[in-house]
Amino acid sequence: MMSSLLRGGCASLALIAATPALAQAPSTEELGALVRAQAAEIAALKARLEKLETQSVAQAATTPPAQTQPVEVAQQQAAEPVVVTPFAPQIVPPGPADIDIAQARAIAANPAGVTTEWGAGLPVFRSADGVFTYKPRGRILVDVSSTRGSRYSGRNTTTTGMRALRLGLEGGVGPHFFYQFETDFSENEVDIVTAFMGWRNKIGTNIDYDIRAGHLFNDRAFEGSTGSDSTPFLERGTVSTAIIPQRGFYGIGVMGRIFGPNYHASVSITGDRVDGQQTTNDSRTVSARAHWNPIKTDKSLLHIGAWGFDESLSSSATTLTRSTVIGGRFNGAVRVSTGELLFGKSTTGYGVELGGYTGGLWVMGEAGRRVARLTGGRPDFESKAWSVSTGLFLTGELPPYNPRLGSFGQPNVLDPVLSGGSGAVELTARYENLDYTDLVLGGDGWAATLGVNWYLNSFTRFQLNGIQWHTNNRAGAYTGSDDGQTLSARIGVTF
Repeated sequence: MMSSLLRGGCASLALIAATPALAQAPSTEELGALVRAQAAEIAALKARLEKLETQSVAQAATTPPAQTQPVEVAQQQAAEPVVVTPFAPQIVPPGPADIDIAQARAIAANPAGVTTEWGAGLPVFRSADGVFTYKPRGRILVDVSSTRGSRYSGRNTTTTGMRALRLGLEGGVGPHFFYQFETDFSENEVDIVTAFMGWRNKIGTNIDYDIRAGHLFNDRAFEGSTGSDSTPFLERGTVSTAIIPQRGFYGIGVMGRIFGPNYHASVSITGDRVDGQQTTNDSRTVSARAHWNPIKTDKSLLHIGAWGFDESLSSSATTLTRSTVIGGRFNGAVRVSTGELLFGKSTTGYGVELGGYTGGLWVMGEAGRRVARLTGGRPDFESKAWSVSTGLFLTGELPPYNPRLGSFGQPNVLDPVLSGGSGAVELTARYENLDYTDLVLGGDGWAATLGVNWYLNSFTRFQLNGIQWHTNNRAGAYTGSDDGQTLSARIGVTF
């Protein structure tokens, strides 16, 4: 196109150069006419060139730049396609210890110099070469609880407490290695909670895995697998608090997990807690959990889950007496008790989960059973618990369901208060039941909870729970049928 534009101007210049050789010199008027004609052609040519340049700049501005990658990265992607499965947009993005292998590889392969990204409360630091990633962690959960209506004055109390006061860190080295450590300072004690190292990688195109070793949090039940900073109620339900290994929520050991497009599964073998007995053999717990999302769309999801554990008890852990909270964590008098239970040998527990969400409405049902086997030919003891819970976001958010883990996370608030918005408002309700009556001195109880959660942003929340509870204990200081009401509130910050 450019040659055709220049052709006319070049012909005129050639005519001027050739005229003296072919004829006698032109007159002044003829030269003036030729110069004026040539100037007009040059002006027209310049105008057309400027127009073409303007069109080229506009086209470049609307065309995305080509992505360039190192040769070794391009070769790796050609040999093994990386399919990035993004986390659900309704939850806060995970930290360095919880991202999947595709995300970790993307960070390592595209370094952008030393970076600091402010996420949910605290920054994520990345080195210039994309190899090292680090993020501080923490949570502050402050509770107040008041109980009335019991026929026992010792149960009608008002108490306060720190549900959690944690500080920790997490990070990674390259796309595969990661770590996490947290210490809790609540209830006037220093307690090591999560503390592990791990390795992650892929199996094929759509499946990845990780292996963790250290002080591990149980993957057990829906609410039991949800962190205390992400539960929709102030306290987990009876399935998570009663159908549990004797060592509790944590144990030192190894856990392997696999993740697919709509499922996950985990298997672990653990001993005692990090602060357990050191003079005898540990108890040994083998546990497994899996969840599946047979329906998964942008606005709705179906959750199916199952889990179980088998526990061989240490000689120092033969006392199985249990007293489980039913009216909130910070009233230690409102509990359902087994009565004294000695001579424990082993326990087995299992449970199922069924629920899901559509739009801002979610529902979850759980049920579990635990069998405790005793020495000396004594009969087994069976514990049973179940619960049904629901919630509704009034402000347009989807429930903070994490499809990678089959549990709840922190919600991604659409209109944060700190940005001039109204935050997110969620109404909740739950009914839970606990039965220890397989024992002669075992009790039973239930609780019905109504709650409201106000999320100022993705890491700050206010929670209020009103609980109508009933207990019927056959041992301890508060026996017989008893009813009451507990009002609990929490201010929580997670970072």
